[in-house]
Amino acid sequence: MKSNLKTRLRNGEKILGTMITVFDSPELVKMLKVVGFDLFIVDCEHGPFDYSQIAGLFAMGRECGIAPMIRIPEVRREIVLKAMEMGAAGILVPSVESVQTAKDLIAYSKYAPMGNRGVSLLRAHTGWEKTPPAPEYMKQQNEDGILMTQIESPAGVAIVDELMALDGIDALFVGPNDLTQTLGIMGQTDHPKFLEAMDKIIAAAKKAGKHSGIHLMSADALLPWIAKGMTLNLWSNDVTMLMSAARDGIAKLK
Repeated sequence: MKSNLKTRLRNGEKILGTMITVFDSPELVKMLKVVGFDLFIVDCEHGPFDYSQIAGLFAMGRECGIAPMIRIPEVRREIVLKAMEMGAAGILVPSVESVQTAKDLIAYSKYAPMGNRGVSLLRAHTGWEKTPPAPEYMKQQNEDGILMTQIESPAGVAIVDELMALDGIDALFVGPNDLTQTLGIMGQTDHPKFLEAMDKIIAAAKKAGKHSGIHLMSADALLPWIAKGMTLNLWSNDVTMLMSAARDGIAKLK
């Protein structure tokens, strides 16, 4: 099932996803679709997933209509190519601190002329079906794929305008834990330094006609950033949702 996230974002819709950090059952993906998430990101920066586990999660995502995405550990051709071949609707790269990192991501994930992605069309990303003529399919893939650069340090904040100027980079995404840590204000998301960085990130995305987002555990904490114009956001993760619901219930029963 084709992802239409890029179109929805261009139309001004607010997109909400969550992160899969531990659980690898494809049935979890179906559950995330049923409750209303638009996308999920498999965390392969911190998470323990191997390629076969990711492939299973992605397959369910494609079939039930929730966009499968991945946070890769680093920008390397093998990692990026395998993610795209498994059918990733998008890639999130952590700790981007150089324009070259973003350029490499584009090169490895986009077909020519935008990049230099290897061509192998009888793969999961085509749904194992007959595709349109290769040039038409490859052009559409280049247009549909979402590339997100995660801003987690002052060095990343300093280059947000340059990142947004790159054809192929769609969004600036904030990791608040690492950004506050590198700013020397760990966890203080109300600190002026953090707020100043956030304003710069949101402004850069808006100026370029692109998108920004943040990952927060609290719905109440996320709402103000949505109001400020962040439209590609993550709320919570698989472990937090399970443990929070369990704690709430146990507190009432014991």
